[in-house]
Amino acid sequence: MAAQDRLTANTFTRAERTAPVPLRPLPLLRVDGLSVSYGPHEVVTNVGFELGRGESLALIGESGSGKSTIARAVLRLLPSGGRATGRVAFDGQEVLDISERGFRPLRGRAIGFVPQDPANSLNPVRTIGAQAQEAAALLDEPDTAIRKQLILETFAEVGLDNPQRVYDSYPHQLSGGMLQRVLIGLAILPRPALLVADEPTSALDVTIQKRILDLLTRLQHDFKISLLLITHDLAIAAERANALVVLKDGVVQEAGRTASVFSSPASAYARKLRADVPALNPDRYAALRDAGFQTLKTGDAATPKIEVSAVTKTFTVDGKTLTAASDLSFTVPAGTTHALVGESGSGKTTAIRLLLGLEQPDAGTISVAGEPITGRSPQALRSAWRHLQLVYQNPFTSLDPTWTVEQLVREPLDRFKVGTRKERDERVREALADVRLGEHLLSRKPGALSGGQRQRVAIARSLVLEPEVIVLDEPTSALDVSVQADIVEVLLSLQANLGLTYVFVSHDLALVRQLAHTVSVMHRGRIVEHGAVTAIFDNPQQPYTKSLLASIPSGVSGAMHAQQPQLKLAVAAE
Repeated sequence: MAAQDRLTANTFTRAERTAPVPLRPLPLLRVDGLSVSYGPHEVVTNVGFELGRGESLALIGESGSGKSTIARAVLRLLPSGGRATGRVAFDGQEVLDISERGFRPLRGRAIGFVPQDPANSLNPVRTIGAQAQEAAALLDEPDTAIRKQLILETFAEVGLDNPQRVYDSYPHQLSGGMLQRVLIGLAILPRPALLVADEPTSALDVTIQKRILDLLTRLQHDFKISLLLITHDLAIAAERANALVVLKDGVVQEAGRTASVFSSPASAYARKLRADVPALNPDRYAALRDAGFQTLKTGDAATPKIEVSAVTKTFTVDGKTLTAASDLSFTVPAGTTHALVGESGSGKTTAIRLLLGLEQPDAGTISVAGEPITGRSPQALRSAWRHLQLVYQNPFTSLDPTWTVEQLVREPLDRFKVGTRKERDERVREALADVRLGEHLLSRKPGALSGGQRQRVAIARSLVLEPEVIVLDEPTSALDVSVQADIVEVLLSLQANLGLTYVFVSHDLALVRQLAHTVSVMHRGRIVEHGAVTAIFDNPQQPYTKSLLASIPSGVSGAMHAQQPQLKLAVAAE
């Protein structure tokens, strides 16, 4: 080596040694060794993560994983009896050790919160404006007129196209998507540095879900807000967050940048979460669906199990005639699953009420297993209902909380006087075994069951009469993706073994692709596209169908896009 080369090399070495080390930016939120206990029971153990300014981080995991408990600890909103230890620093200030009075100026002003269920978060007997004025009190603006103007401006910022009407409305007069926008607007009104969003889209249609998530991404960019997103859906988390923290039973299973965790999850639990996301695994249950596909291919549908022909239904509301279903026609071959998809208000619920005979159409005919449903009284439909059962969306509200599992599953047998007492007891146990529940649950009540167990009980109740057709009304929308995957596997196994025919109502198109054989896409009471699921999903012809499919979270490829500056969105009211 030449002398001058050695000199240069030594010079650079000395420069590197003496150069000041760049200071790492102070994170907006830092959590170290956070543990949360209720009495002797620890529900969160030694959790740590950092959230930078203007960045987003998602806490993901199933129900009971500790996601919401961590958020409540950060917000100092733990229920009575909850105790948090460790360190939580917001903008350099420790928040666990300060008094409630000392923390109160931060909550709402510097740390905003968007809860999961807007229907339960807003007072139903007060106008949106009255409740918004309470949030506006955090602005330290004494003039009510100025506060109202700021509220209206914020409502416009979150995509509510008629802020004054929203301001004057009661919660029941707005859609779920609009109510969620209201909550987001109230949370960002004081321009917080951190926004905590707890499952902000779990109860929304897929297109509205996308709009809400796009809105959060845009607000994060426009106002340099840090976002702590809580979700059970790995695809949503990967699409919207810079970093992920995967939790199970209150313990961190994996953490890191989104691209790394999503593309190559290191923990078995994260891999399972990824496998349970319908959008990422459309053919997961292909083998179980084969029996239904064979029915379609071999033409065994010559005599459909369900026939809906030219059905129309109108309602009169406040003197105006509204068409809820217009000229609906579809058939469902025996042993297959037909999906009805569309946004809220598309007519799905009206269609299944007509199918079940709970409403009578103005025109058209419906038959199930060759038996007409239309034009018959409830008494005359009793025989049809034995072979036509319904599984509701929310088992917690559809199951009597005072009854045991045994009573709930047995009741249909008692009502139809099926068999002897001993035969009914045996049939109840068979139905529970069909949905993979043990006999030890027979004496439990719904409140002592998990969400997935409650839904299995609801399915067992529908199975106990050995029906030919089961209508499934959003049966997994309230469940975590892992529990949802278990329920889907149960349903398809039952169909393959018993030859059941399903009508599956859902707004989740990714789940429909996994479960259904044929699909009708509904929009404003009409079927705009109909056919085999693979044909519709691979080559949609209608703009509305294309918009539904475009709303399915796609995972980490979307996350890279979500981190780029977003244009302001002009979104019409849902």
